[in-house]
Amino acid sequence: MTARRPSLWLYAVLAALAVVYIFPFLIDVATSFKTEPEAASNPISLVPQTFTTAAYEQLFGGDAFPTWFKNSVIVTLCVTAGRVFFDSLAGYALARIHFRGRAVMFAILVAIMAVPNVVLLIPKFLVINQLGIYNSYPGLIVPLLVDAAGIFIMKNFFESIPVAVEEQARIDGAGTFRLFWSIVLPMARPALVTIVILSFQGSWNELSHFIVAANDPELTNLTKGVASLASNQLGQGTKYPLKLAAAAVMTIPVAIVFLVFQKRIMNTSSGAVKG
Repeated sequence: MTARRPSLWLYAVLAALAVVYIFPFLIDVATSFKTEPEAASNPISLVPQTFTTAAYEQLFGGDAFPTWFKNSVIVTLCVTAGRVFFDSLAGYALARIHFRGRAVMFAILVAIMAVPNVVLLIPKFLVINQLGIYNSYPGLIVPLLVDAAGIFIMKNFFESIPVAVEEQARIDGAGTFRLFWSIVLPMARPALVTIVILSFQGSWNELSHFIVAANDPELTNLTKGVASLASNQLGQGTKYPLKLAAAAVMTIPVAIVFLVFQKRIMNTSSGAVKG
């Protein structure tokens, strides 16, 4: 009996934390189906007195939100695919290829991970502008194609795979890229799934980069558009149902990706060959 009490307390604490984290999202969804006067007068009620989909009709009935959604989908898919490929290549190079300066390069990579993104906003804008890709899809996508954290994850995972698995293919004449593509990369599926989830979530929710990469309304993405809604840049009034409807729709793709891949998130021992 005494052994069960700590478990009950632990479950109670975890349940309380879960309620704290999920309650704002429930308010978000509930308010998006309220009328605007009700949302202003009773904002934390979880049951709308008058159920209405007017906020969603207004959201999808205009031209702005579909454009934001389209831009986010294009950028997120391109960035996710790019990060999976380039982070894997860089991680494999740091884990397997011995070249001069490898340790220094890895140290620089770790140092980059410690630099706040806001510090790099102005240099990032200057580089994008000098390359002539400001206000374009390449300007939104290219700077996000590689990230230090993804390279770090892939490097560590590749190092957990014994070199012996590559020796036979190397004896048969396989080159470095073939070893990477055909032998090692399929074994790194757990790490790749982790990169997919992190890259999708990171690029979908990215805001600061898109602020400095473009100011064309046709290139506005969801995070930038929803932020402009939240700051009342697009009109007067509270517009709580409209704002929270946009926020609710924005969370759906990330939630789907996480639910689909959650059981495959990286297990660092799965790449090792058991003897």
